[in-house]
Amino acid sequence: MASYDIFFFGALYFLLGVFLVSLGLEAFTILLITILVFAVFLLFFYFFLGKQGSRKLIWLAGLSFFIIFGSFYYQWDHIRFENSQIIFNQNVTFHGVIISNPEIRNTNQQLIIQLAAPLKGRILVRLSPYPSFQYGDKIKFEGVIKNPNPEGYANYLAKDRISGVSYFPKPNLQISHQGSLIKEKLFQLKGEMLQSFQRVLPFQEAAFLSGLTLGIRGEFDTDFKEAMNRSGTTHLVALSGYNISIIAWAVAGLLGYIFSKRFSFFATLLIIVGFVLMTGGEASVIRAAIMGILALLAKQIGQVYDIRNAVVFAGLLMILFNPKVLFFDVGFQLSFLALLGIVYLRPAIIRLLRMSENPGFLSWRDNLLTTTSAQLAVAPMLIASFGNFSLTSLLANVIILEIVPVTMFFGFLIAVVSFF
Repeated sequence: MASYDIFFFGALYFLLGVFLVSLGLEAFTILLITILVFAVFLLFFYFFLGKQGSRKLIWLAGLSFFIIFGSFYYQWDHIRFENSQIIFNQNVTFHGVIISNPEIRNTNQQLIIQLAAPLKGRILVRLSPYPSFQYGDKIKFEGVIKNPNPEGYANYLAKDRISGVSYFPKPNLQISHQGSLIKEKLFQLKGEMLQSFQRVLPFQEAAFLSGLTLGIRGEFDTDFKEAMNRSGTTHLVALSGYNISIIAWAVAGLLGYIFSKRFSFFATLLIIVGFVLMTGGEASVIRAAIMGILALLAKQIGQVYDIRNAVVFAGLLMILFNPKVLFFDVGFQLSFLALLGIVYLRPAIIRLLRMSENPGFLSWRDNLLTTTSAQLAVAPMLIASFGNFSLTSLLANVIILEIVPVTMFFGFLIAVVSFF
């Protein structure tokens, strides 16, 4: 069996082990079942297919032991996550540092706090909009830390390593600039870009451009959110692989025209990583960034970019960092399902309908095929998670997608010009 096949199936089995434990199975139960199935498959392959014919299948069966590794890895990570030291449901004084860019809404601000000794863990704190706080601020709080409820909300927070929530405790800023200097400067840049949009555009248009370029959605009003849900265009303001690919393509093209190939490669990598950090690192953005970096690396070293292995590698890397995203992060699931739809369903649709692969006027055919394949792949998840699926999304995205790169370009141009 080729080395890339060993990696592909080994990674898939590892992800399967993580998934099974996420469903509630015990790691030791998975261990016993895997050993039993492996023994049965080994005997079947040997006696019915012969030694030569069964060699590849025996390899596949042997790789199934990665299911065990995945299940125990998730179990170990979960024990480590639950090893937080938090006093719940009591009025306490606690300290902590803001470790991500605060999410500002009309009625409140949400902070993710890394607790300081004697407590240990990560919590979500909701405060009134003023006074506002920034990334890296160390704050003293007086209030109650609660267990997240219901279970679905607890799982949603667990994917971000958050163990508790505190609503409107009394805050007192102690000291600032306690986080990473790089992240602090990137968040400042993000804030300045947002302000530049607000200076140039009306409120609603500035909010939409902020969502399209930076993934900021806190300032949308209820009517606008509902309109985007009905039209199936909410994904435009949820940064995805499409946005990252536009940025990577534009940056690599511009730098490649001016600088050497090597310098352009490393500069593009730094810009992509910086953009991911600046925008908060959502699952879809991280997945797209990893795959974009792999594509650039393959081009740089003269190797073939294998989309199948790139998808598996991106998923494996993200789950090694945080196994809970596989089962509890809907954004992670939708991102990979949409990509798999484009990669595998799109060619099938072309063959089934005998359509030309010519993009068509203003790329309408290309946009239609891309949107249809992605929407078909994510439709079951959308219906199961949100209870709806927009039938108008195909037409809406065919019309809109060709204009998105131009809109993003002028958005970043507004930000650049405003600095001068």
